[in-house]
Amino acid sequence: MATIPTLPSRDAVLRMARGTTDITGQLLDTVQNITRIAINTLDPRDGSGAEALRVLRRTTAELAEASASPQAQEAFYRVVDTLTRLGTSASPLAVHPVSEPAQALLAALGDSLLPVLDAVEPAVEECAAVLGELVEAMSPLLPAAAGLAAGTLLALAPVIRAAAEVLRDSTPELRRIADALTTALAPLLPLQAALAERAAAAGAGVVRTALPPLADLTEAAAEATKAARPVLVAGEELLVAGLEQLQPLLLSTASRAGRVAREAAVRVSAAVSPAGEGGVVVAVTPV
Repeated sequence: MATIPTLPSRDAVLRMARGTTDITGQLLDTVQNITRIAINTLDPRDGSGAEALRVLRRTTAELAEASASPQAQEAFYRVVDTLTRLGTSASPLAVHPVSEPAQALLAALGDSLLPVLDAVEPAVEECAAVLGELVEAMSPLLPAAAGLAAGTLLALAPVIRAAAEVLRDSTPELRRIADALTTALAPLLPLQAALAERAAAAGAGVVRTALPPLADLTEAAAEATKAARPVLVAGEELLVAGLEQLQPLLLSTASRAGRVAREAAVRVSAAVSPAGEGGVVVAVTPV
């Protein structure tokens, strides 16, 4: 007799309703943004509507002309054929017995991860906001970093090209090395698998044995931390107070170091400039 499927729980229904509401709100926001962009683009009051229509008409004509070529038609046929083959090859997986455990695993992972995601969502949002502020504050350094990265890549390009040429010329030797390694390691794989199983069993036993003492140790550490919380807070306050007292000294030291560096740079420039800009003196000796 067929079993009657169980009804979803109240939490599952609420979770699905919340997800559906969020997705609907996002879709409505997206539609509103697209509508606003379209209205702003095609607004005839600022003169941009006619220009946008002209560009759109020209783009459509060029796309139609390009897609009508034999090469484009052949490419479209190949894409459709490839997608058809992929669908034909992947369709048996939907009814394969392995799909049911995979779906159950995905459902279990989703149910387990939802509380975790709900818990870390505020921290992730705060971290993203802080990272955005950091990137905005470091924006003056981004061009220099980009230039440095580009210069590094340009400097590495000849090395990578030379290495590729060497490896391409050494293809027979590389194939011999690969064959030798395969011949040497193939008999060891079953032994390694057996050793891995034994190591996994031993590791599981060790972990199973060590977890209760580790739990006791964690609880004791938590109790000790709770008891020592006033001492830790006092130490943090002392550290912060010390840093606040050292701040004027550090600022003055940095200012003095910058002044000394500027004076040294001026002196070095003054010492180097006459030697670099001096003219050539030619001495003529009578014969």
